[in-house]
Amino acid sequence: MSSPQHLFSSVRRWQSACVRSTAVFLRDAGQGMLEVSHNSLALLGLLIVGAVLFAAGRSDFRHAIEAQTLSWLQARQEARLQATAAVEPAEPDLGEPDAIQRATAADPRELNRAQASVARYLAQRYHVALEPVSRLVQEAWTVGALVNLDPTLILSVMAVESSFNPFAQSPVGAQGLMQVMTKVHDDKYEAFGGSHAAFDPVTNLRVGVQVLKECIARNGGLEAGLRAYVGAANSGEDGGYAAKVLAHQSLLRLIAAGGKVRTTVAATPAPKPQASAEAAEPAHQPAPPTPAPVETPAAPDKVALLH
Repeated sequence: MSSPQHLFSSVRRWQSACVRSTAVFLRDAGQGMLEVSHNSLALLGLLIVGAVLFAAGRSDFRHAIEAQTLSWLQARQEARLQATAAVEPAEPDLGEPDAIQRATAADPRELNRAQASVARYLAQRYHVALEPVSRLVQEAWTVGALVNLDPTLILSVMAVESSFNPFAQSPVGAQGLMQVMTKVHDDKYEAFGGSHAAFDPVTNLRVGVQVLKECIARNGGLEAGLRAYVGAANSGEDGGYAAKVLAHQSLLRLIAAGGKVRTTVAATPAPKPQASAEAAEPAHQPAPPTPAPVETPAAPDKVALLH
C-alpha cells in the first residue's frame, strides 16, 4: 500500500471513530438527562405529596394558606372591577321583564265587534288609551256574564263615576274607577290582597260590580239600586245620577249594536217631570285634578254604605 492510500485510510478510520464516539456521548448524555428528569419529577411529586400531607395534618397552616389564596383572588377581582369602571362607568339596570304582567291592557283585535266598538268610543270620548280600555271592556263583559249584569251598565257607571281615571278619589274617600268607598268595603278587597288593590283597575271593577249588584238586589230594581250606589237610598234624590247612568248605558247599547254616535256628544238623560235642569247635564265633564265621583248639588256620602 502506498503512502497516500495509507494516509487516506487512517483519516477515514479517525473520522469513523469520532462519529461513533460522538454518537455514544450523545446517547449516554440523553439517557442521563432523561434519568435525571425522571428522578427530579419523582422527587418533586414526593415533595408535593409530603406538603399536602403536612398541610392536611396542620389545620392552622391550611387555614393560613386558604386565607392568603382568598385574599389574592379578591385583590385580583377588585383590580379587574376598578379597571372596568375606569374604562366605562356602570349604569344601573332598570329593566324588569315581568313588568308586563302588571299592565292593565289588552289587544283590541282580541275583542268581538260589539266590544271593539264600545272600546273605541270610550277611548275617544274620554281621551284614554285604547289598550287599557279594551281590557276593561273585556272584563266588564266577563264579570257581567258571571253576575248577570249588563256590561254596558258597568262601563256606564265607570264613565259617570271617574271618566276612566283609575286613580280618582272623591272628597269623601270613594276611590278608583267605580268610586267604591274603600274603607266601607275593605272586606271585599281582602280577596285581592288588601285595600290598596282599589287602585288596580280590574280589582276596582270587580269590587264595584259586587257593590252595585248588592245595591240592586237590596233595593228591588235598577234605578233604586243606582240611587243606593250613589248614597241616595234614603233621600231618593240623587241629583240625576241614575238617569245619567241609564242614558249612558243606552248610548253604549246603541254603539254595541252597530249604531253610529259622535264621540263629541255625551249621553243626555231623558227629561223627567221631577228632574231639575241640572239633572240633565252631560255624563262626562273634564276631570279636575281630584275629580268628584258625581257632580250633584247636595248628594249624600258617596257609594252605598253596604257590607
